[in-house]
Amino acid sequence: QVQLVESGGGLVQDGGSLRLSCVATGSIDKINHWTWHRQVPGKEREEIATMDDGVRKYVARSFRDRFAISRDKNTFVLELNRLKSGDTAMYCCRATTGWASAEYAHWGPGTQVTVSS
Repeated sequence: QVQLVESGGGLVQDGGSLRLSCVATGSIDKINHWTWHRQVPGKEREEIATMDDGVRKYVARSFRDRFAISRDKNTFVLELNRLKSGDTAMYCCRATTGWASAEYAHWGPGTQVTVSS
């Protein structure tokens, strides 16, 4: 089993920055993909960026100029820069273990980011 806990969210002014962390515990050696998502009530969940268990990473085009990801052992980080009110959302981390039919997604509870204009 894998447990995830996000932190670093909060209230920030328009144009500000935040550094979100996702700490994994448990069977972290079985994680093959790490992903950051965000969710606004009433809207579809958005995938922001993903990283495999090596060094390959992908940031969705709409976030590429402002957001960045990194990972150090069991901590997956999302850097948010030049934040806008439209970035207000719950930010969640997902870690995937297993492959194909045995793939399983583990989720953290999320951390709220609120951007004030």
